[in-house]
Amino acid sequence: MDTKDLIPIQIICKRYNVPISFINTLQEFQLIEIIPAKEDLFIHTKQIKEVEKMIRLHYDLDINLEGVDAIYNLLKQVESLKQEINSLHNRLRFFEDS
Repeated sequence: MDTKDLIPIQIICKRYNVPISFINTLQEFQLIEIIPAKEDLFIHTKQIKEVEKMIRLHYDLDINLEGVDAIYNLLKQVESLKQEINSLHNRLRFFEDS
């Protein structure tokens, strides 16, 4: 497997000063996907932004992992609803212009 777009979790943990158990717990809550490859564990680069948010929620705001899970899922729902509103707004504008 090509590890070009993957970052080892050891590097992430060292960079953000978090234990590997924190990253493993995020996977247990199905908030991130850990990819095993080349006898190591990796996270896709697309997930780094989400991992940073979860680190800030947990360590900076002192929110437990269950709370991080709830907040993250609510944020995903809000983003989905925003996209739906934009789509409906564009459709409405199309019909108003006709």
